[in-house]
Amino acid sequence: MTQLRRDPVVGRWVIVEDEKNALGPEHYEKEDHSLKERAICQFCPGRENQTPPEVDAIREHGSHPNSSGWFARVVSNKFPALRIEGELNKRGSGVYDISNGIGAHEVLIETPDHDKNLADLSVEEVERVIRLYQNRSNSLARDKRFKYIMIFKNYGRSAGASVEHAHSQVIALPMIPKYVAQELEGAEEYYQRRGKCIFCDMLRQEEEEQERIFAQNEGFLAFCPFVPRYPFETWILPKEHLFEFGEMTEKGRWQLAEVLKDVLLRIKKVLQDPSYNFYLHVAPINFDKKFGFYHWHIEIVPKLTREAGYEWGSGFYVVRTPPRLAAKYLREASNQ
Repeated sequence: MTQLRRDPVVGRWVIVEDEKNALGPEHYEKEDHSLKERAICQFCPGRENQTPPEVDAIREHGSHPNSSGWFARVVSNKFPALRIEGELNKRGSGVYDISNGIGAHEVLIETPDHDKNLADLSVEEVERVIRLYQNRSNSLARDKRFKYIMIFKNYGRSAGASVEHAHSQVIALPMIPKYVAQELEGAEEYYQRRGKCIFCDMLRQEEEEQERIFAQNEGFLAFCPFVPRYPFETWILPKEHLFEFGEMTEKGRWQLAEVLKDVLLRIKKVLQDPSYNFYLHVAPINFDKKFGFYHWHIEIVPKLTREAGYEWGSGFYVVRTPPRLAAKYLREASNQ
């Protein structure tokens, strides 16, 4: 029999299949990543003049911006969803609220190697990517027009990637996204009611039950959440209570790089290199209010199923592989 499970943070209900009728990794859709676009790839070394000017980079000593010699670099998106120039000019139109599309939209090119993705990089290379995530978060947060920094990655066509070369995106928004706002509201309500962080309590329960954890180190824990929206959905949380992503230490970056690489390698092996999305949920910026009740984290969603009428119409999600079983597959996979 299936179970109805309620997310304690945002109140969302999902339907989770029992283990007797659960789907294994082999039952999900696979995507071919074999096409290589080197000949026309604007992100490859030597084609720096084909991207917008460099915003930030980690480079070889002595190399110059907008030239080869970089390990990871950030450029403005050539087709930005939002633009940094101008004023918000908030206004109303009848029942609708409108403002100008002000923000920032950047692309972080994760490696000069066209044939590698984030899972294939060394821990040192992944740490550089995370360092640039922090750099851009802290830099964009100085613009008081911005209220939220969204960092995300689309890997594979079905996950929304339009360029094959490994990259992430950074978007600065003048408001808090709805899903994040729901998490904030749920976390604050829990804190006011119990005096504790709901994410810290979630970590404690995961460590006690040991059923859904499949990777961890001194600083971070990765698990399949008890109330997932998607099969093999994975969360990575710092074990220490942290709500400011930009304040993570050098040691923390290295520990996160270790766990993130480990997780992505396991997902790649068990699910045969699926497309996926991942995103960082962090505390808002430029508010007088403090968000100490929140706990930043990474959510990773392999693209194994397609949402249809039931999901869109009801807001319910149907998950055919329960998280305990998903974690078992991932835990038993070698990450080498």
